[in-house]
Amino acid sequence: MARLNLSKVEKTYPNGFKAVHGVDLDIKDGEFMVFVGPSGCAKSTLLRMIAGLESISGGELRIGDRVVNALPPKQRGIAMVFQNYALYPHMKVYENLAFGLKLAGTPKQELDQRVRHAARLLEMEHLLDRYPKQLSGGQAQRVAVGRAIVKKPEVFLFDEPLSNLDAKLRAAMRVRLTELHRTLRDGQQPATTIYVTHDQVEAMTMGERICVLKEGVIQQVDTPTALYDRPANSFVASFIGSPEMNLLEARVQATDSGLALRVGGARLSLPAEKAGPLATAQTLVDGALQFGLRPEHIGVHPRPQGDTQPVATRLRFAEHMGSELYLHVEIGDARLTARIPAEHAGVLQGLDRGDAVTLHLQMSACHLFDAKTGINLLT
Repeated sequence: MARLNLSKVEKTYPNGFKAVHGVDLDIKDGEFMVFVGPSGCAKSTLLRMIAGLESISGGELRIGDRVVNALPPKQRGIAMVFQNYALYPHMKVYENLAFGLKLAGTPKQELDQRVRHAARLLEMEHLLDRYPKQLSGGQAQRVAVGRAIVKKPEVFLFDEPLSNLDAKLRAAMRVRLTELHRTLRDGQQPATTIYVTHDQVEAMTMGERICVLKEGVIQQVDTPTALYDRPANSFVASFIGSPEMNLLEARVQATDSGLALRVGGARLSLPAEKAGPLATAQTLVDGALQFGLRPEHIGVHPRPQGDTQPVATRLRFAEHMGSELYLHVEIGDARLTARIPAEHAGVLQGLDRGDAVTLHLQMSACHLFDAKTGINLLT
């Protein structure tokens, strides 16, 4: 296993375009780190720089105790699994797994042991005599992962490896790869892993920590729970979570009982623990900010504790998801999405588009972001 350290790492192309802007990141020995972000955020570029497939324009990259900026890929102790499986079509699975070891001059007995060990880990011993064309997408992906395992690298790199699979198989492979990482780590084998994806569900379910990127700049690095509950800015708040966090333009108003927000024509009182940090915030000068609330913190019934506020809305449409309902409504010209348990759907029965619906907002769970910078004012 190996620790990775990126210190002020940059990537600038010959045409002057700067793709990666001074990335500082420390990845722990044996950690499962996920790079996530929208298309074009440079997550794959950063991964390829770690692999040695892209040059580093500035900064320093360490794998273990070595600075590897100038080292070719084969000397970095990494193994990479790509989006396309890149299996040799004329070789059986066993030969695909063994090919890299043969080139490295690995003794035959050790080669066989490594191949069969990887096959057992991935539950594909019965596939060793098959050709790639005889494999399903999930089986081919397992072979690609097995080819990385047999190398016993210091670091595993995965570049959107599940994007070509259907939704059901993708979910199953998420579990398999997560379990594989833990099995390798528990067995004191190489397990430091960097996984690139644009799918925030993959990131949240697989990563021990997640690095959220936007336009080549790190927005936040933290555990899935911390990213969801305490986003550093409005970009992270909207990117992490499905359905995404509601983000609405708001203005701060002083009232006799404290501070309140004007959101889409509705006035929402702020709990004391939310209003306090705003006292020194620049946003109070002009009163403008962004109000954030996750869909599950909006309901059709008030909470027993009494920390919800009723708001009059108008129904746009509802999405029935089986165990829950996504309710899309309007507050004046602002739009909200609520995540309602299916057992509460009866309250909405008979309602049509444009009908009035009273929703209850859990204000103790709200977030407030600077309107200009997007920074979370409450963290």
